[in-house]
Amino acid sequence: MTDRIALVLALVILAAIGADVVFNHATVMIFLGRRMTGLIDFLQFWR
Repeated sequence: MTDRIALVLALVILAAIGADVVFNHATVMIFLGRRMTGLIDFLQFWR
């Protein structure tokens, strides 16, 4: 991955997070965070 691709990808992710905070009051980030903790618990079970 080149530096340019990494920079564009980082900007896209930050724009998506910013749009979520402005338009949805961060509900998508909260939902994804809860799902991620469930996934981590599931993977921890299989370890």
